[in-house]
Amino acid sequence: MADFVDRVTLHAAGGHGGNGVASIKREKFKPLAGPDGGDGGNGGSVILEVSEQETTLLNYHRKPHRRADNGTPGMGDFRQGKTGADIVLPVPEGTVVKSMSGELLADLTGVGARFVVAEG
Repeated sequence: MADFVDRVTLHAAGGHGGNGVASIKREKFKPLAGPDGGDGGNGGSVILEVSEQETTLLNYHRKPHRRADNGTPGMGDFRQGKTGADIVLPVPEGTVVKSMSGELLADLTGVGARFVVAEG
C-alpha cells in the first residue's frame, strides 16, 4: 500500500439546492389570503484548503468522490430552506488544481489558501 501520493483525480460535486414550496396562507376569516411559500436552500460547496498538517493526498486517492450536502426545501409562511453544509478538504501546501483538460485552475500556496472546486 502506498504511503505517499502526490497526484490524484478528485471527483467533486456541489450539493443541489432545495425545492421551493407553493403554499397559500390561511387565516381565520381569510381562507385564501395569498401566497406564502418559501425558497429552497442553496446546496453546499466543495472547497480545498491548504493545511500545514497535511503532507500527502493519500485520503483522496482512497476516496476520490466527494459531494457537499443538499439544501433543504422551503416551507410555508415565507420560510426559506437551510443551506447545505460545505465540505472543506485539507490539502498540502503547493497543491496544483487542474481541470480534466489540463487547464491550470489554482496553485495553492500559503496556509489557509482556499479554492472552491464545486459550487452548490
